[in-house]
Amino acid sequence: MKLAKLNGKAEIFYSIQGEGKNIGKPSIFVRTSLCNLHCRWCDTDYTWNWEGTPFSHDYDSLPGYKKYSKSEYIEELNISEITSILKEIPCKNLVLTGGEPLLQQTELSELMAALRKVDSGYWFETETNGTITPHEEFDRLINQYNVSPKLANSNNPQKIREKEDVYRFFSSNEKAVFKFVIATSKDLEEVKRLISDHNIDTQKVYLMPEGTTQEKLNAKQQWLIEECKALGTNYTDRLHIHIYGNKRGV
Repeated sequence: MKLAKLNGKAEIFYSIQGEGKNIGKPSIFVRTSLCNLHCRWCDTDYTWNWEGTPFSHDYDSLPGYKKYSKSEYIEELNISEITSILKEIPCKNLVLTGGEPLLQQTELSELMAALRKVDSGYWFETETNGTITPHEEFDRLINQYNVSPKLANSNNPQKIREKEDVYRFFSSNEKAVFKFVIATSKDLEEVKRLISDHNIDTQKVYLMPEGTTQEKLNAKQQWLIEECKALGTNYTDRLHIHIYGNKRGV
């Protein structure tokens, strides 16, 4: 399996879930590499913004920023190696994140099955951008989908970020919740359209302010909470930003 690399090893860490339905829950994070979208503001661009690719990023204007080498930012481990690492961590809630985890759902299904043999109490949730339909085996094993569709502000064309059949799968799946990142009122209008077009239950929707600092999050907080109250959706913050700042591996 291709995992993101942090400090010379696979990016697997024990922290808390910072967003969405299970916010505050102690969790192990396994960060897969590779993504099928290329969001201009992505904070895990080291999983897809490879040398030689044409994709633009907000960081392009920063001094010293450059695209990433696959050999330096991908760690390949087999299922047995990953299972051995996870068994040593005193937690049974596992968050499969990325990148886009569903690009490797066959391998992740094998991992979930292996861990359930170790302990039937494992809980699995996955982050996904909502553009890939899960396989039957993956759907059988997963406990929760945290679907985070990307909006026009991501700079991905609508035809690749909005797949009607995939929206239909997740909107009708009892395991799925939706999380939308909101920066402006224009983003909110787009979310309203998506909820309407794809028949998404507002009680399954979490709206989260965009921001990588406490100050930026707090500036949007009150406005977005009022919008959640009006729409009947849930509000979620980015708890890990408040606790740790914008850092990797926490």
